[in-house]
Amino acid sequence: MSTPRILAIMGSGETAPTMRVPHRQIFDRFGADVDAVMLDTPFGFQENAPILAEKSTEYFRETVGRPVEAAGLFRTDSGDVASIERAVARVRAAQWVFAGPGSPTFALRQWATTPIPAALADKLQTGGAVVFSSAAALTLGVATIPVYEVYKVGVDPFWIEGLDLLSPLGIHAAVIPHYDNTEGGNHDTRFCYLGERRLAMIEPELPEGAFVLGVDEHTGVIIDLESDTAEIVGKGAVTLRRNGESVRIETGETVSVDVLRAGGDVAPSGVLPRTVRDDSADSAELAESAVSADDSLGTAASVLEAEFDAAIASGDADGAVAAVLKLEQAIVEWSRDTLQSDEADRARAALRSMISRLGGAAMAGLRDEREVVGPVVEAALSARAVARTEKAFAVSDALRDGLTAAGIEVRDTPNGVEWVIVDPG
Repeated sequence: MSTPRILAIMGSGETAPTMRVPHRQIFDRFGADVDAVMLDTPFGFQENAPILAEKSTEYFRETVGRPVEAAGLFRTDSGDVASIERAVARVRAAQWVFAGPGSPTFALRQWATTPIPAALADKLQTGGAVVFSSAAALTLGVATIPVYEVYKVGVDPFWIEGLDLLSPLGIHAAVIPHYDNTEGGNHDTRFCYLGERRLAMIEPELPEGAFVLGVDEHTGVIIDLESDTAEIVGKGAVTLRRNGESVRIETGETVSVDVLRAGGDVAPSGVLPRTVRDDSADSAELAESAVSADDSLGTAASVLEAEFDAAIASGDADGAVAAVLKLEQAIVEWSRDTLQSDEADRARAALRSMISRLGGAAMAGLRDEREVVGPVVEAALSARAVARTEKAFAVSDALRDGLTAAGIEVRDTPNGVEWVIVDPG
């Protein structure tokens, strides 16, 4: 049996619960033991790069259930030739290579004088998986956008040369992740923070014949080069845009790669029926994904707060505790991804409120107070310890404030953390 050849392009959410199932499906194509490495260059310029690398590998280990090793290739201009050679060799040997958030221009500069581009191209030709998301996805095409320079520094938008791993596959495109981004609120941040005006300004400057391959947030396209098919997964759609005209391919559809090669010149008539494997484990996992409030941290907070309200109203102490613990777990899982601040704030506020109300319900005789709040307090303290270790002090403070509001006094002692229920009187 030949080794699978997979190119997966994700718009965002690469270390979020939303993309857990697609990651697992890609790994499953390679069997139980996969030599997997994370190419950490895109965020290598950041002072907390080692922490980001650890959080990413933790996500794959804890959430996806697969061990992934960080390449340790933060920079190639460090002068540490031996370390660079070891990291490059690690990438070349791996069956599965992942890269995600950071700066596309920084990554391209660092990779330019290394065998990394050739190693990635070789995997797509001879066997292996290349899974690129967010900033790394921007580097895949014939051209890319210097996102930081345009959106943060104010440079007029322009294209720079990309890795162009797609043209050998017959896809002459510039990849734009975060295609449906709405973070701007009162201004247009679609198309990876360019907005319509700036994308329309530079679209005619693409290399001749090139088009835009847009991938929505928390969405991916898994291109199987053996079967020559492309499956859209996640929450949104993939868009083929040429000269301002767009064709959307929605999640759940599987199309011939020829549809991508056409780049929107034709309607996606190559849509194929989605193949549902007769695998109860996969089916159960997909069903769980559909109902587990994994769409976003904000959605999880809303769904679980409603579950909590219903449990409190019916006197179901166990149900109320379960809702609090689920939200605490969601905050931990989503902390591995780059959270929008309003979503994180919303979830922390909901958790604080739920803990406070649960404490009040215990005092009111819903059930023995220590029996009710004990599991919640211990879970909150565990999450607080993780947050402090990762220097997520806003999360740590929110958890402690929530406990205080619920009448739980947290005491940091030389022997560890202790907690007591404070008499409201």
